[in-house]
Amino acid sequence: MRAAPPFPRRIASSERMMWLTPQRVFYAGLLGEPSRHARGCLIVHVALEGLLTARVGSQAPATGEVVVVPPWVPYELSSGGRHAIGLLVEPETVRLDELPPLLRGCGVVDAPALADHVRRCHQRLLAPGALDALSPADFDPLFFGQALPSRELDPRVLAVLERLWREPASGVSADDCAREAGLSFSRFLHLFKEQTGVPFRSLRSWKRARSLLRYAAGAGNLVDVALDIGYPDASHFSHSIRQAYGLKPRDIVAGSRKLRVVEHRAAA
Repeated sequence: MRAAPPFPRRIASSERMMWLTPQRVFYAGLLGEPSRHARGCLIVHVALEGLLTARVGSQAPATGEVVVVPPWVPYELSSGGRHAIGLLVEPETVRLDELPPLLRGCGVVDAPALADHVRRCHQRLLAPGALDALSPADFDPLFFGQALPSRELDPRVLAVLERLWREPASGVSADDCAREAGLSFSRFLHLFKEQTGVPFRSLRSWKRARSLLRYAAGAGNLVDVALDIGYPDASHFSHSIRQAYGLKPRDIVAGSRKLRVVEHRAAA
């Protein structure tokens, strides 16, 4: 593992960006104060200004250029600089046990070639119109060099997932989904967890928390944002966001004021 990778300069605020698709996210921006949290997605963090120090699950803290965090595993991350890169992959869309070996890791991994490649991708995406010219299907080949193995889903479960991707704030209930799928309540919950690997309520909660990213750079009143994305009140909103991101909603918004956000809502 490289002890001293080249970080020739500090990142300017104009280089902060986020590319949102229903099933992937690319983020290059402020990391924020380290705080233990867990997200419902696979995350690959890449050092941007300084090495990353991570405590993932029950592992001891370790330092490196690349940190892989499996879905729902609690972790804490800090950096030698203010900025870092994050690649988020929604796990219900891929066959986790068939991912490239690197992406099946947990914690700091030895991947200097990937780190260099992702940082180069970030620089290419700074060119005018570069992000707008991409489609969601370009994400995996761009950053990982290949399309990740997709998960084959029961059409009834896929219909529910597509609704959650499209309308994360809808608050759709398991009862509603079971009825639309023509299944009993208990059978639907069993099938959903069997197909996605996570209970319906947990996945729905993560999708709602994830939808805050749409508002990160242009959020107005946070109470209005909370209601827009389906939280009943500010208390529930703050608690859920802190669990998912390790930060208060107002800190996420404050750190995203100069963030450029490009969203593609078409499915990958």
